[in-house]
Amino acid sequence: MMTSAIEVQDLRVSRGGREVLHGLTFAVARGAVTGLLGPSGGGKTTLMRAIVGVQAGVHGRVDVLGEPAGSPGLRARVGYVTQSPAVYGDLSVRHNLDYFADVLGADRSRVAEVLRHVDLTARAASPVAGLSGGERARVSLAAALLGEPELLVLDEPTVGLDPVLRRDLWALFAELAAGGTTLLVSSHVMDEAARCDRLLLLRDGALVADDTLPALLDATRTADVEAAFLVLAGAA
Repeated sequence: MMTSAIEVQDLRVSRGGREVLHGLTFAVARGAVTGLLGPSGGGKTTLMRAIVGVQAGVHGRVDVLGEPAGSPGLRARVGYVTQSPAVYGDLSVRHNLDYFADVLGADRSRVAEVLRHVDLTARAASPVAGLSGGERARVSLAAALLGEPELLVLDEPTVGLDPVLRRDLWALFAELAAGGTTLLVSSHVMDEAARCDRLLLLRDGALVADDTLPALLDATRTADVEAAFLVLAGAA
């Protein structure tokens, strides 16, 4: 069995005549939570879109679960949650999930389970348009979980959530990884690094680190990931 869920070799992405990702090479292990950290505007979303196979201007090799990124065979195997919730505002939470279960070919019995996972059971009958931003983001996450994807790509999933919900979501991510799901989670909140098995630190479209948190702290002789990032980025 392959040990890597994602393999990226010399990935470059150009947008509007300007290169925004600069020769990235790395691998993401199966069954682990890998954090993609860095400041806003550093290229995290572009990288995730390239991995999912929806980014234009891609050069280099991006393999996902043994297939080229964006291959038709990956559609049911990869879940992608964008920063902007991709759900229908005029439908209730449950009707959204019933719809996406049908699209994914998932059993509707999964709806109640994923509602519990994202702590939205009490809001199941509520129209999505009336939810808070954090709640809408959790509906998108629930939709992605319906198909039980092998790889889950999450773009800033904890933005706008209170500390308790952030904690609970990270506990869910750890539970999914323990069950064999691979997660790639982006964040600009550096303290979330402690919840990841491995870290990719991205700055201005370049990969400045690919390691575990203890190894990064040891190599930079720093006490936290934010200080380590500043050292690695040459800003300390």
